Amino acid sequence: MAGLDPFIRSCYPLIYVSSFEERRFISSIEERYGAHRTVFQWTYTKGLVNLKRGIVHDPKTIGDPLVALNIAEKLDVGGIFIFSDLHPFLGEATPMRNATVRLLRDIYSSSKAFGNTQKTVILLSPVFQIPPELEKEILVFDFPLPDLAELENLLEKHIQTQSRMGAVVRLGAEDRQKLLDAALGLTLDEADNAFNAAFLSDGCLDASDIGHILAEKRLIIRKSGILEYFPAAEGMDDIGGLENLKAWLLKRRKAFTLQARAFGLPQPKGILLLGVQGCGKSLAAKAIANAWGLPLLRFDMGKIFEGLIGSSEENARRAIKTAESIAPCIFWIDEIDKGFAGMASSGSVDAGVTSRVFGSFITWMQEKSSPVFVVATANNIGQLPPELLRKGRFDEIFFVDLPSAREREIIFQIHIAKRKRSPDRYAVPQLAQLTDGFSGAEIEQLVISALYDAFEEETELSNHHLLESARKSVPLSVTMREQVDELRQWARTRTVMASRQNA
Repeated sequence: MAGLDPFIRSCYPLIYVSSFEERRFISSIEERYGAHRTVFQWTYTKGLVNLKRGIVHDPKTIGDPLVALNIAEKLDVGGIFIFSDLHPFLGEATPMRNATVRLLRDIYSSSKAFGNTQKTVILLSPVFQIPPELEKEILVFDFPLPDLAELENLLEKHIQTQSRMGAVVRLGAEDRQKLLDAALGLTLDEADNAFNAAFLSDGCLDASDIGHILAEKRLIIRKSGILEYFPAAEGMDDIGGLENLKAWLLKRRKAFTLQARAFGLPQPKGILLLGVQGCGKSLAAKAIANAWGLPLLRFDMGKIFEGLIGSSEENARRAIKTAESIAPCIFWIDEIDKGFAGMASSGSVDAGVTSRVFGSFITWMQEKSSPVFVVATANNIGQLPPELLRKGRFDEIFFVDLPSAREREIIFQIHIAKRKRSPDRYAVPQLAQLTDGFSGAEIEQLVISALYDAFEEETELSNHHLLESARKSVPLSVTMREQVDELRQWARTRTVMASRQNA
């Protein structure tokens, strides 16, 4: 609330607060200002209510924001007037919407009167909806999610209550901190539900209950509809080669710790993985999350531009806000080149929507202070806007090239072992020589194809099946030779090679 305090104390007339935590926000307002100013809340169902006295100021305000706003403007006593969920009256043009917007502008115009009578109108909503007419008059404030101190107070209340009921608590100082860190990014109600679930699952609270907190976070991500939570199943050992990239990442695995901040290290911003299709860029994103022990969020660029006109910017803002609430985390943008492919024609094709989303996104990447590590992947350098490649957006740009002979051997070993067979039984060096120009994904499909051949013949997988599958396969580097060669040539002098043998 510290950021909002000077504006309320100076009686700023119009404030828009974007938050799902209506109960927590109103409680904070009452606790901080209730002793000196009357706090009112308007809802569509209950009308304008004096929260201290718990009575409706006027029944006519039920279902009618115009009556409530008029009362707020003309009331002699000073106060804070919180209008909950007014956003439906600020959207599409209707007589009610136009009247509501006009009345809010009138309230702003009479701000001197508001200042004399100590009045502030706060629009509180989980949906960000500001009409263009109010953009210059209204102050926008994002109510922050609970910090560690608030979560610790909540956890302590749960521990005391559950202990009196016979629950067992086995949390050391380190486990307790991990539990609270896992809860960061949840609303107070969500954390309350997660702590309850942790106790009720087995009547005990210990380190294993961190999973309940992470499960609650996965639900948040799923509900957003734009971000997808990926379990970090793959590790660095599942990647064949890419030694330079691995070394760079392992050197920064403790980058988000308090020790790193105390040492004077800045938080890493992210990396761009550019390369040939199927060479392990997406696998690398998953492996980073595993190696760093952080949640992995996949950002679906296509869903950003779905829905009603004007919703794309809000979708992007909501995705970023969700990622920041769950931070520290890995924010994976797969095939970013396709998402911003229409930049050049955005003004004439989509009324500039792509340009605005792109602008806000790269500004966030440049200025962000939250521990969100961006991993963007791209296949086509020609579709990437030049602004994205500028220094400061990413810490480094890596090129993931076609695997070398030695890397192909490792990739064969990985995929044969994954199919519960010993790589030593197969002619892996011969297979690696035969698959020059194959990507890692193509090698995996080659092994799977050979397995199908063996299964059809009702026999065990043999070198014959693998070699025959390799001879029948045609890699992308052959079918799209010109495009692949052009990309590799561009990257040699402009990026850092992810593989040591390609450096």
